[in-house]
Amino acid sequence: MPKNKTHSGAKKRVKITGSGKLRTQRAGVRRNFEHKPSRLTRRLSGTTEASPNDVPRLKKLLGR
Repeated sequence: MPKNKTHSGAKKRVKITGSGKLRTQRAGVRRNFEHKPSRLTRRLSGTTEASPNDVPRLKKLLGR
């Protein structure tokens, strides 16, 4: 059997913690900062745990 390749788009967007959880950037942080309150921008900064519904699919894309 050949080895499976890791999905290159997923590996750029998802980090795996030491305990195996998936960390992703929050949605809506890429654009339109002029129209968003500063409070919202600060709240969206940093990373968050991936949604439980997305975890099986992300793990498959990452070859886990």
